[in-house]
Amino acid sequence: MTSTTTTGLDASIPTDLDSARAKLVYLYLAAVGSATAEDLCEELAVNKGTVLSITGTLRDRGYLERRNGRFELA
Repeated sequence: MTSTTTTGLDASIPTDLDSARAKLVYLYLAAVGSATAEDLCEELAVNKGTVLSITGTLRDRGYLERRNGRFELA
């Protein structure tokens, strides 16, 4: 028997993201909807400086927005 699971998640990553960590943050936010910087640090095992650098780059490129202290895809 074959089982097929559909998540409804659009996991297409922007082609101009070269960093594996940036792709990880993008995919994580696509899956969960929104997260704080602390959530990203804890869940992805990335230090806060790296998270802030990645989210800054994603915001500059128009992929991410920050609302009420939480990051979410634009």
